[in-house]
Parts: sequence; C-alpha cells; structure tokens
Amino acid sequence: MPRTREYGVNTYRETMNHHILSVLVQNRPGVLARVAGLFARRGYNIFSLAVAPAEDPTRSRITIVVDLDSAPLEQITKQLFKLIDVLKISELDPSRSVERELMIATVKAGADQRSEFASLVDIFEGKVIAVSDDVITVSLEGHPGKLDDFEDLLSAYGIVELQRTGRVALPKLDRSARLRVAK
Repeated sequence: MPRTREYGVNTYRETMNHHILSVLVQNRPGVLARVAGLFARRGYNIFSLAVAPAEDPTRSRITIVVDLDSAPLEQITKQLFKLIDVLKISELDPSRSVERELMIATVKAGADQRSEFASLVDIFEGKVIAVSDDVITVSLEGHPGKLDDFEDLLSAYGIVELQRTGRVALPKLDRSARLRVAK
C-alpha cells in the first residue's frame, strides 16, 4: 500500500525525540548505503537525511535527524562508528547550530488568487519558479520551522505536490570567531 501524507497534518514538526547528527565520512561509493543499511537493520528510524561532499572533496557530510523513540542516541553513534568509512560524528544541539532546509511546492492558485499568493511567498522570502494557468510552483529555503509554517499556509490553497530536502546543519560559530570574521 503506498504511503500518503495528509496535507494540513504536519509531520515535520520538531519534537524532543529528534536529534541531529552530523556524520563526516569518506566520499566513496556505497558509504551512504552502508549507513542507511545500518539504520534499517537495527530498526532505527531516520526522520531526515541529507548528504553532499564536504569542504574536502574526499569527504562527505551526512546530516541525519534521528528519531530517538527507535533507539538511544549512544547506541546509534556506537553502531555508526563501527563503519570503517565514518570519520567523525557530532551531535548538533538545535540551540547551538544553524539548520536549513529547502522546500519546493506546487500549489493551486487561479488568476484571482495570484496576487494574494505572491504576497504570501514574499512575506516568507520565497521564490516563484514556475507559473501555469491554475498552479504555481514555489521554492523556500530556511529553518525547518519556517517551512512548517509556510506549508501550513499553503494547505489552504491546495498543495498539488511538495518536496522537502531534509535538514542540513552546522554548529554555530562561537562569539569570538564571529567577531574576528566580521572585522
């Protein structure tokens, strides 16, 4: 049976049982499959997953938002460290990290709703990326909570399709490092 998601019932809301792991790995074929396979074999739930090459092209950074209802964080990190390609694991505290996510959504918006809809997109600092007679495709980047709020408002128009990338996150700079960069 295909899985569906009811719009207006937001499954992306943050809960206390989600933790963000930043996993630095060797950039080699099959590494992501091994990491995902570890989670599947152990029955751990991945809430969000994003991966891309890191600052060093021989490394990739995997950002995993983990559902702690499925396993304790310590157990997850121990299992990850058993994988030979895992170099470093950092738990990112949401209050001390910068998180971003991308959303692309196609929404019903007839000619009579276009200006109202465009104002909403502007308020959230999004972009209209495609327009047809009865639908508009928009993109929005920001903190996952901002995307949750925008998605809630889009549901009133009628969401045709929606895709979110999953979170990417890095630790915030400490205050002294930010001040040195700003000078």
